[in-house]
Amino acid sequence: MDLYFYNNLTKSKELFNTISSEEVRIYSCGPTVYKNASIGNMRTNIFQDILRRVLRYNGYKIKHAMNITDVGHLVSDGDEGEDKMLKSAREEQKTPLQIAEYYTNLFFDDLKELNIETPEIVCKATDHIKEMLEYVEKLLENGYAYETSTAIYFDISKLDKYPILSNLDIENQKAGARVEVDKEKRNPQDFALWIKAPENHLMKWNSPWGASYPGWHIECSAMGQKYLGEQFDIHTGGIDLIPTHHENEIAQSKGRCGKIPANYWMHGEYLLINGGKMSKSLGNVYLVKDIKEKGYDPIAYKLFSYSCHYRNKLNFTWEAIEASSKSLERLRSSYQTNLKGEDSLTDSDKEKLKQIEENFHKAINDDLNMPLAMSFVWEVARFEKKSQEVAKLLLKFDSVLGIKIDKIEASNVSENIPQEILDLLEQRKIARDNKDWAKSDELRDLIKEKGYIVKDTKEGQKLS
Repeated sequence: MDLYFYNNLTKSKELFNTISSEEVRIYSCGPTVYKNASIGNMRTNIFQDILRRVLRYNGYKIKHAMNITDVGHLVSDGDEGEDKMLKSAREEQKTPLQIAEYYTNLFFDDLKELNIETPEIVCKATDHIKEMLEYVEKLLENGYAYETSTAIYFDISKLDKYPILSNLDIENQKAGARVEVDKEKRNPQDFALWIKAPENHLMKWNSPWGASYPGWHIECSAMGQKYLGEQFDIHTGGIDLIPTHHENEIAQSKGRCGKIPANYWMHGEYLLINGGKMSKSLGNVYLVKDIKEKGYDPIAYKLFSYSCHYRNKLNFTWEAIEASSKSLERLRSSYQTNLKGEDSLTDSDKEKLKQIEENFHKAINDDLNMPLAMSFVWEVARFEKKSQEVAKLLLKFDSVLGIKIDKIEASNVSENIPQEILDLLEQRKIARDNKDWAKSDELRDLIKEKGYIVKDTKEGQKLS
């Protein structure tokens, strides 16, 4: 069955064709590990997970690389300000290495909570300084870069077209997000490949230009080439990466080898919070752990993400998560019911299921149309006859959904809850009745340590 993706490079939906028949090669821009990844960041990872699962559903083998940015991502996209890693290290009074290790571990914990697959290759920027240096030297050799007293810059005037993805009018672009800080720059939009470090800079390496450190964009170009070659199939990331990071990756690749690195460029849209932006000042930057602490299975957020196409903005509310949590329970319950079902399916029943399966396949192959695909999942979940054949099809769909549909809900094993847990639940109920919230939270954490999650609902405490 044909597979189509929307390609931001051509601004059109295209039939997917691979470079190699043996595997699909994908590069995804991973996290800058200076703080917790928000659920907005995780929406991008959910989209990338679905992409992997759909490709595999279609019989493709996958070679997927994702970077971990632990140096070089400055506070401003205009090559100014300090490195985000250093800023976080100073604020938390830790070393950059400690910051990177801590937030990298939290990131992968979140992926696990959301049942998001880890790419085959995970590459840290600081492990690839040699490759980045060689890349910059090649750009200088090819005449696409130049040295100033502060940095090595990429010369965008040498390109036939810049930008390519965003199509911004840089000739008439007003000063703002990208300002000319270095007066030695030939063009205001020239960007730093390598930055000469001040004497007291914590993260720096020896280079032909003295003690220095990489710019943000060069890492992905260098690591993408190392692990996937000069050209690969798909490049993914959040939509915010288009106007700077991904434009500059393309520029670097054209300067080095004359090629655009990926044939298909796919981007996930923003997550809104109650109809507005996610912001620290508004106090609405939610993490995966916040979903857990409210008693929800984080997978409910993943299921919620399927209510909207990855290229459209998605509006997060706690009411929506509550509804998705109930939907997740119903899907899992349907699977268990059908697993034990003994209804015989007629030829007509089997034909209906076959048609639903084909419709599901068409939906996911139409640029990962998950809202439409979910309508067919629900057709199977609500199938009148209860049979192991229905359960088998739900499990097949879950190879794409990744919602652990075969997980047994606590409501199905309530009779096996230890008395110790029941006693703690009762103590917590008393604490909440007395508005002793500190005690309530303490008991919730204790119950969690023993392997259970408490969710507070209008009907009372709910255990899973």
